[in-house]
Amino acid sequence: MTVLVVENCEGVTLGLLGEALSEAKMPTDLRVMADGHALPSDISKFKGLVVLGGIQHARADEELPFLKNVCDTIIAFEDADKPVMGICLGSQLIARAFGGDNILGNPVEAGWLPLHLTDQGRQDPVLSALGENDRIFSLHTDTFTLPEGAVHLASSEMTPNQAFKMGRATYAMQFHFEASVDLVKHWDDRFNDEISDLVPNWQEIINEQGSQHGPKADALGLEISRRWIALL
Repeated sequence: MTVLVVENCEGVTLGLLGEALSEAKMPTDLRVMADGHALPSDISKFKGLVVLGGIQHARADEELPFLKNVCDTIIAFEDADKPVMGICLGSQLIARAFGGDNILGNPVEAGWLPLHLTDQGRQDPVLSALGENDRIFSLHTDTFTLPEGAVHLASSEMTPNQAFKMGRATYAMQFHFEASVDLVKHWDDRFNDEISDLVPNWQEIINEQGSQHGPKADALGLEISRRWIALL
């Protein structure tokens, strides 16, 4: 069966998660919201859902009316006990869908930074791939509060809620485990003006942190991807 993929922002793609889906011979159905693609009303043919990131914020309904439809689709997959993965903006939309608050315009958190797992995170079948203080790429300002019933999985120095889970297999990951060094460099090419305005030391992050921490983070991102795919 197929995995439904929601691309909220052109150029923000599956990255390492796409590699792992290809490795597992798991087909995808990509809906590019910037191109006006509709979301399916019937999800019976889908095995799971991925909601990707973007430079928008999770409450930008006036500009992006499709965001509410994405939230409704998240709930439909959760109700059907089909695994969901939301990354960055996708995680913020999961928080919104389940009644959490979206916190907009925080100071930027950027770079390959340490994550701290909660006790539940260390026991989780997906996030237990990470060791204490393993570094994963982050790039965001907005964040969220935990919805009622959420299982808190991870935090970072700046962001208390880096990951949570709803039910059996709806995962919200604020950090970009899917972002390989190559994908981050692609974002640098595509969104350089926007990112450089937010992150004054952006080139230093890419050149120094990327070289030092990127290869291990790439391996961890693939392992997280494979573990989530195993839930499908």
